Amino acid sequence: MRDISADEVSKKEGSFGQDSLVEDLSDRESALIVNGEPVIRNGEDVSNYLINIRDDGDPALTFRSFVLGTLFAGLGAALCQARPLPASLTIYLFKPVQVSVSTVFLLLLIYSVGNLWATIVPRSSWVKDTRFERLAPILDFINPGEFRLKEHVIASLVASTAAGGSTAVMNFAVQKLYYSTNVHAATAVLATFSTACFGYGLVGLFRPLTVYPSEMVYWSNLPTVSIFQALHFDTKDNKKRVKLFWTAFTGMFFYEVLPSYIFPLLNGVNIVCLATQHASPNAQNIITNLFGGTDGNEGLGFFSFGFDWQYITSAYVSLPLVQQANSWIGIVVCYAVIMGIYYSNAWNSLAFPMLSTSLFASNGSIYPQEAVFNDNFSLNKTALNEIGLPALTGSNAWFNLTQNLAIGGLIAHCFLFWGPYVAKSFKQARAGTQPDRHWKAIQKYKEAPWYWYVGLLLLAFFAGLIVVLKGETTLPWWSYIIALLLGSVIAPISCLLFARMGNGIATNQLMKMVAGAVNPGKPVANLYFSMWSHDVVSTVVGLSGDLKMGQYLKIPPRVMFLTQVWGTILGAVINYVVMISIVDAQKEILLSPLGTNVWSGQQTQSLNSAAVTWALAKELYSPSGPYFVIPLGLVIGMAPTFLQWLIAKRWQKIGPIRINDIVLPIIFNYSAFLSAGTNSPVWNSIIVGIVSQVWLRRYHPGWYKKYNYILGGALDGGAQVMIFILSFAVFGASGSARPFPAWAGNPATGNVDYCNGNGALDSN
Repeated sequence: MRDISADEVSKKEGSFGQDSLVEDLSDRESALIVNGEPVIRNGEDVSNYLINIRDDGDPALTFRSFVLGTLFAGLGAALCQARPLPASLTIYLFKPVQVSVSTVFLLLLIYSVGNLWATIVPRSSWVKDTRFERLAPILDFINPGEFRLKEHVIASLVASTAAGGSTAVMNFAVQKLYYSTNVHAATAVLATFSTACFGYGLVGLFRPLTVYPSEMVYWSNLPTVSIFQALHFDTKDNKKRVKLFWTAFTGMFFYEVLPSYIFPLLNGVNIVCLATQHASPNAQNIITNLFGGTDGNEGLGFFSFGFDWQYITSAYVSLPLVQQANSWIGIVVCYAVIMGIYYSNAWNSLAFPMLSTSLFASNGSIYPQEAVFNDNFSLNKTALNEIGLPALTGSNAWFNLTQNLAIGGLIAHCFLFWGPYVAKSFKQARAGTQPDRHWKAIQKYKEAPWYWYVGLLLLAFFAGLIVVLKGETTLPWWSYIIALLLGSVIAPISCLLFARMGNGIATNQLMKMVAGAVNPGKPVANLYFSMWSHDVVSTVVGLSGDLKMGQYLKIPPRVMFLTQVWGTILGAVINYVVMISIVDAQKEILLSPLGTNVWSGQQTQSLNSAAVTWALAKELYSPSGPYFVIPLGLVIGMAPTFLQWLIAKRWQKIGPIRINDIVLPIIFNYSAFLSAGTNSPVWNSIIVGIVSQVWLRRYHPGWYKKYNYILGGALDGGAQVMIFILSFAVFGASGSARPFPAWAGNPATGNVDYCNGNGALDSN
């Protein structure tokens, strides 16, 4: 082992040797070399050894890239956006598993159409030395020749940014489903635009911390960056990568029909469920709760294996090992705690389904919230006294508690463990000494000045203020300002975790707590408070990741600014249209506490449940209320992180474990990871993570560097193309569903994985 430079590594050819041993390093400033290739361990390694620094200086913002980005923005808002949790794209917001989806599908479509444009649209060379030669400048404008990397990136980012408001638009879905309010299109579009553009204004101010440094990786973007470079950098290695990409893409495209439509048993194969078809009813209930996991809110999916890539996703080939290891600890805790809560009857859990995000009355029926709130969406105390308080399932109460634990832990972790890094980043930005080589390479382009972002902040602020004053929000103007201030404080903290670890902590719970305090008895006002606080945070994280992608691919900063603003404007319109289409077509399923294995209202149910319960904060979360421990979680979550920091000051390692590698907010977050939705893919996701981040990354770094992200992106792309087709063709995204005929792999009754002993296996 020896220290090597990035230039030396870029000249080396990787090998796939079988006998090399990996040396452990405590000094992370040095490169760890295995088989002549560096092992990718952190952001500095990604910057130096994984992403090519090449910049051909090709044009970025052209007529062609603008038109292609605009045309594909509709598809981007409906399907492909790389955005952070809690949800990632409009269709998947109504799915039983919330996944973060890459832009691979759009990327490939735009690549194909861009190359077709370059080939068949007339060029200036076609009219040279002819009587039409005077048209040459116009033809150059329309078709500048070869479709190159930066045009491709700009078109893709316009389309993907168009989906950036999809989490905000869910508030309008909640109003439509639970409050019988058809929010005016102008209100929805203006509110979504305000949320996204305010977030983007903050992004510009936080760039020195959230974008420029090497450690700000945004790991889920790496498959996309790798594909962009593979498609446009014409080298021998890239030809092999492109061949692997199209092979894997095609294979997954055709395979995805099986688990998602023809053979849904592949979503959750569980030997225990299949072997206990004739167990007693009481045993069947326990088996279903623990081992079931293929249908929405069926069970925890213990020892289930789900083979549907749309739910596994490339996240597990890109998330760093330290993140995944912490998440595995949380998932183990989740199995034990949720079963313990339910069967100990904590929070009266046995009166309700074990997993659900709906609100219930004390007798187990759906809570009649319409009767408790007046026509102006304010609390009717007389009706509340007659009907009683709403109740959460035990798993949902645990989820709310762990979100607060995670938020408290995240705030403490950022200040205690990453505080010195924050100060260092701003000092480097001020002095112009940021060491990241990609940041240095992009300095030849004019930076988007800070006052552009401030101007955007002001524009977004006044757009939102118009909505508050004129729309159906019930939110006071002063509460709107508090929401924006709260989002502005939390946004950089969330970015730190997401960029360094690959995923974040949903801050919605904190926003709902504050909303309940300042807007008691007003659930709709709480929805909008959350939109201008939590969704601003979500937007900041997503758009910061886009700016990082621009830095990796050397897109001029001013072009990035214009691209993302235009995409945001398009997305404000398109997301609303897509949401209305799905909600109108699947209203009954979305209101169901359980949903199906295709559609689920868990996201809207969760938003509504939080809005209603925090509107009743005094009754539910006060010291005399049933859920007092939930708000206390914010403070409780800070204590273990503070203790960990004290231990780390004394011992950097305990045995083989680095204390700093324990990220308690992630453990807290994943300890309720299975509290709703389809849980059968979890074990396969862990296996994919181990193969990619342990075996390939550490023992075969050459193959990992060249093919790991390409393969993950290809599998995502193939699955997403087929799911998009099936959603509208047979799943009923815009009309009636057309289910596949029943057979043993697609039972007509009971759970798909047979975990309820429905007898369907005997009759097939």
